[in-house]
Amino acid sequence: MAYLTDEKLLIVGAGGMIGSNMVQSALMLGLTPNICLYDIFEPGVHGVADEMAHCAFPGANITWTTNPEEAFTGAKYIVSSGGAPRKEGMTREDLLKGNCQIAAEFGDFIKKYCPDVKHVVVIFNPADVTALTALIHSGLKPNQLTSLAALDSTRLQQALAQEFGVQQDKVTGAHTYGGHGEQMAVFASQVKIDGKPLSEMGLSAEKFAEIKLKTTQGGSNIIKLRGRSSFQSPAYCSIKMIEAAMGGAPFTLPAGCYVNCDKCGYKNVMMAMPTTIDKTGVHFTAPQGTAEEMADLQKSVEHLGKMRDEIIGLGIIPPVAEWSKMNPNL
Repeated sequence: MAYLTDEKLLIVGAGGMIGSNMVQSALMLGLTPNICLYDIFEPGVHGVADEMAHCAFPGANITWTTNPEEAFTGAKYIVSSGGAPRKEGMTREDLLKGNCQIAAEFGDFIKKYCPDVKHVVVIFNPADVTALTALIHSGLKPNQLTSLAALDSTRLQQALAQEFGVQQDKVTGAHTYGGHGEQMAVFASQVKIDGKPLSEMGLSAEKFAEIKLKTTQGGSNIIKLRGRSSFQSPAYCSIKMIEAAMGGAPFTLPAGCYVNCDKCGYKNVMMAMPTTIDKTGVHFTAPQGTAEEMADLQKSVEHLGKMRDEIIGLGIIPPVAEWSKMNPNL
């Protein structure tokens, strides 16, 4: 079996549903034979390692551990789902304190054991601030760490495809920017349905409001339908992100990235932007939208700033003026 690279990929939280699906996706896509599974719960991660061995992927070198030094040392790529999952009735923001503490420790492990890691993807909620926390603690460059935001855009794409009865990939330009939460900004002005602008499709304001709600509540709906938080879609999307960083096909759905841009007007936040991930890291451009869309984005960014300030108040990250002391790359 041909692999994209032989460099070490570390899956953090590998004993969980997202983590185990990430391991299988990485092997099925042929990213690397050298995958380390890390989790603090021994039976779970041990069981996932055994199941992957039972799949008999040719050439696979699957290891597992509960020891962070063993796990992180030598890792060149990392995907982490190692936070508490969202349960029914919870918002992503309800997980703020506990998961940001986990993210701080995660970043510390990177700085201590694998400072030469090439790319890191953080997907546990609230992903905007857990990723920001990990970036500050890790010492990495901003283009080396991304968070998962693509699911919001694919949920918008799905809702529009269902509305117009077309195959999902016939819906293009359906993107959300800003926060990966209920305050996300839904951009529809660039959407085309099988090549035809959405503005020409006769979609009523009331129906679009329903689609926006379906998009922002997409994760909650999965919990209601399946009794647990999403795991297959975040696992697949995050592995496609790390695949791009390894040199595979570029990932062009919106990703969460660190933005501190006077020109864009967004400062010191991790947020979904128009992005491309490739072997050189993540690159973003400024969103383009209507006045209403841009106003919604500004509201989303302000919400992200409030969450950032909350974790500063909890002492999990230092005040913005002191970030460069912890991470000189910021």
